[in-house]
Amino acid sequence: MKALITGASSGIGRDMARILHKRGVELFLTARRGELLRELKQELDGKPEVITLDLNSLQNCEELYQRLKDEKIDILINNAGFGVFGEFLDTSLQREMEMIDVNIKAVHTLTKLFLTDFERRDSGYILNVASAAAFLPGPLMASYYAGKAYVQRLTLAIYEELRRRGSNVRVSVLCPGPVDTEFNQVAGVKFGISALGSYKVAECAVKGLFKKKPVIVPGIKVRLGVFFQRFVPQKLLLKISYWIQNSKS
Repeated sequence: MKALITGASSGIGRDMARILHKRGVELFLTARRGELLRELKQELDGKPEVITLDLNSLQNCEELYQRLKDEKIDILINNAGFGVFGEFLDTSLQREMEMIDVNIKAVHTLTKLFLTDFERRDSGYILNVASAAAFLPGPLMASYYAGKAYVQRLTLAIYEELRRRGSNVRVSVLCPGPVDTEFNQVAGVKFGISALGSYKVAECAVKGLFKKKPVIVPGIKVRLGVFFQRFVPQKLLLKISYWIQNSKS
């Protein structure tokens, strides 16, 4: 099998690469930071093909697809992404547009392009990395939470369309809670609650993908939180969400 992982230079993406490598999967890894990709390649016996690329534009996403379309990729993992913290009135519009390009447009574009090939072959796996944030309103990280909701809803809609086609292509969305990665440094926050290790989350993601789960939520506490939030009145949920986000600053 062959897998493409975006955002593979650190965190969950890097650990999913390690796990799939142990399973004998041929890897194609992409991220902005080429030096970290090359370090990971050396760690994995020099076998993965690494592609230094910023998925911040439609052109770059299409370039990546054109480069790999003849490789007959079996697994697409859309993991690249970052967050922006702060009140909506105060955050940088340019930075938010950059985040939307990577967190939403790149996921949408690569899913569309590779899914077309997967459906033609009637095989393949797609894992889109969202967040438990997809289930909540996100004051102080409004654009990030909204983007993760987009990824979650898009993936589930595709899942149902494929199911009704009788397709053998499987799509899943990963919705972790806080994870111990570089994310909080990039977003300029610190987690107010304990975070899961990225390797544990990556293990859960890979297992859930091959078990064909539509939604993968690592950690019993996060799963319980996702379940019970649906019973909380919207205004109270907004206050809770704000308190959680404000505690990160």
